[in-house]
Amino acid sequence: MSVRLYGLANCDTCRKARSWLARFSIEHEFTDYRDERIDPAVLTQWAEQLGGWDALINRASTTWRNLPPNRKQPGSDAEWRLLLKEYPQLIKRPVTVTGDGVVSVGFKDALYKKRFGV
Repeated sequence: MSVRLYGLANCDTCRKARSWLARFSIEHEFTDYRDERIDPAVLTQWAEQLGGWDALINRASTTWRNLPPNRKQPGSDAEWRLLLKEYPQLIKRPVTVTGDGVVSVGFKDALYKKRFGV
């Protein structure tokens, strides 16, 4: 099964997820979404699969807290995509996408064990 992780290279949670995958010999590729911006159509697909934009957004981040109030309530998919293009660090991390197209966000040992069958 192919696995791609999206996140930030300096994110502790992303490092934990990458380390976990390596420990269980699960090959994966990592994309830092500050260096390689995610296609807006892909962001929309992720949001749809996760149940909406709220599931994809890291509202606990400093970046979110520092946004002007009018930017915190995008009214359309286009506004969400624009916000994430400007501030990719608002995307929860890591985003894990497997070859079957299943998307998940975040990392917890138990969830990864269940997801990868180890």
